[in-house]
Amino acid sequence: MSFFCLLWIPLFYFFRRSISAGKNGMVGWALLLGCAAVLVRYLTGPFITPAGFGLSCWLHGFIDIVSLPVLVPIIVCVLLVALRRFPSDVDIGGFTFLWLIPLTFYYSVDGSLLYSPVMLVLVPLLWTVQTLGVSFFIDCIFKYRRWYVIIPSIPAAAALPLIASSAWWAFYSQQTQIGCLFLFVSIIPALVSLILEWGGNAALAKNREQESPVPDL
Repeated sequence: MSFFCLLWIPLFYFFRRSISAGKNGMVGWALLLGCAAVLVRYLTGPFITPAGFGLSCWLHGFIDIVSLPVLVPIIVCVLLVALRRFPSDVDIGGFTFLWLIPLTFYYSVDGSLLYSPVMLVLVPLLWTVQTLGVSFFIDCIFKYRRWYVIIPSIPAAAALPLIASSAWWAFYSQQTQIGCLFLFVSIIPALVSLILEWGGNAALAKNREQESPVPDL
């Protein structure tokens, strides 16, 4: 399970790049800021200590484990684009995956998480679906800039971290059926994102083949 936690995010990052257009993910900045975030996490410890399996446990999952670690790099990337420090075509999802790589290393060597499938397997999966889903909705807003796209995209992007944290909370509380339901719902935007990225990359490759000159025989 430690190997899964260590390798899932990096391998999925390269898998996604292989089926997408390969936009700039600002590799150096993402890894550097991700290391800084892990250092802050190590020095400060968890922000919320759960008491039982109620609201404090859910908040602990949202802030310390599942959602905030994903939302912080997404927000940072969007702010840097708005401030024109990053190019407008930066890959928000790729930047977030790279930011999370140092955190996966930290989790995989944390002895307190040993033999915890909820932390070492479920959490990387929830990071993945949130990264894909939230970045997909943000890209839709930036790309289309139409009210009929913006209106559903904003609440969907806001709801996805809540659903993912609820999935973690349900599995952590041993409510497996509820956890599976939340996990299934959180996976849907990620699947749509991957399918559209694969389709867009395939269409781009086909156009390049059609535009390339045919050599004379």
